[in-house]
Amino acid sequence: MGRFKGQEVYSIDNKGRVAIPMKMRKLVSPDAKDTFTLTRGFDKCIHLFPNDEWEQFAAQFDEVDVYSKEGRFFLDIINSWSEESTLDSQQRISIPKRLLDYAGIQKDAMFIGMNKYIAIWNPEEHEKYISALDTSYEEIAQKVMSKGKNE
Repeated sequence: MGRFKGQEVYSIDNKGRVAIPMKMRKLVSPDAKDTFTLTRGFDKCIHLFPNDEWEQFAAQFDEVDVYSKEGRFFLDIINSWSEESTLDSQQRISIPKRLLDYAGIQKDAMFIGMNKYIAIWNPEEHEKYISALDTSYEEIAQKVMSKGKNE
């Protein structure tokens, strides 16, 4: 399927349910079977993976060194925060309260396409995150996109 991109803000109901934006939902592979894995993301957001993408992503966990403290810590955090959610009849997912609390999401959720997954942010936290960067978009783009090309 296609890659997730763009951003949308949707309201969350008092039970932690929110619709996945249509433009993103239509990119989900039938192999995901309308099921998603949510987990703690980086930078105070939630990562939402269609289950087929989650399986590919999680396959990397087999390579993590469980004999290292850092490896065990990483696996403990990502796996203990991971939860499955299947779309309901209104095309909504349920986000566990502890993930909403971690991301500071109360009323509105900002969905940001991140190619193979979707980041879910509290819109105000996302603005703080973007504002806190002390490097320009152009400098970061040059650094991350030219990696290995100029060596």
